[in-house]
Amino acid sequence: MKEESPKAIIYALAANLGIAICKFAAAAFTGSGSMFAEAIHSSADCGNQLLLLFGLREARKPVTPLHPMGGGREINFYSLLVALLLFFVGGAFSVYEGVHRLFAREPLQYAYVALAVLGVSVVLEAFSLWGAVKEIRKTHPDKSMWRWFRETRESDLLVVAGEDIAALAGLAIAFVAVLLTLVTGNPVFDALGSIAVGVLLMAIAWFVAREVKSMLVGESASPEVRRAIEKHLLARPEIRSIVNLITLQWGREVVVAVQAEMIDYPSGRAMVDAINVVEADLQATFPQVRWVFFEPEVPRDQRPV
Repeated sequence: MKEESPKAIIYALAANLGIAICKFAAAAFTGSGSMFAEAIHSSADCGNQLLLLFGLREARKPVTPLHPMGGGREINFYSLLVALLLFFVGGAFSVYEGVHRLFAREPLQYAYVALAVLGVSVVLEAFSLWGAVKEIRKTHPDKSMWRWFRETRESDLLVVAGEDIAALAGLAIAFVAVLLTLVTGNPVFDALGSIAVGVLLMAIAWFVAREVKSMLVGESASPEVRRAIEKHLLARPEIRSIVNLITLQWGREVVVAVQAEMIDYPSGRAMVDAINVVEADLQATFPQVRWVFFEPEVPRDQRPV
């Protein structure tokens, strides 16, 4: 089975670290509240990537007696931390900073510097989002982004894509706020921009947290994977019908529990051998299926009355 690659997360970490440094310098130089809010956002993004990298490492923990299915779902826990601790902290701080500047009315200096940094950041964040979308399209070329967000079982990629979208939207809001402040000379627009960025971050945090919470509680494999598994099993000559099929996403791996009517076999040993063949073939066809629990069901016409 393919291991999760941290390469995209490392790229995003390097990009956000550079962007955060530039934004903090520009915020100190210009006194822009929107720019400072964006700097906090980029710093939060760096924390996001560090937590995700740690989560990916924890998700590779081997099977133990205490955790008989390994640590595959650890990444869901750390993805939830990203949404709750970093998105909400970044969003709440941005709102606080905006409200503070709304009353303080601190003037914006060197607005052109802030606009230049925001423009460069837009380009870098757009490139980062393009990379995330490219990863999504590798395995889901026909899905709309909205459908992918609702059906994905990859919490780390969900967080990366979510924060990239939040970053781009936040940058656009900050750019407009600084531009309006420059044109009108009224710092209220800069303060309102900071508040808007914070509200945006908290809204996306809520959405991401809701999706990751569902994965943490326990979701089935994605609809297309479950349908493919069911179709594969029904095509096996050993199986007469599927009574029940349960799939459970476990990190990047899948648990499958099958209750099926088998064809007639001369002995119990022959049926066990047939089940072993079905399980091996299922795991060979779907490498992400690590565990298969198979329960044979007596055919209906052979059940006692």
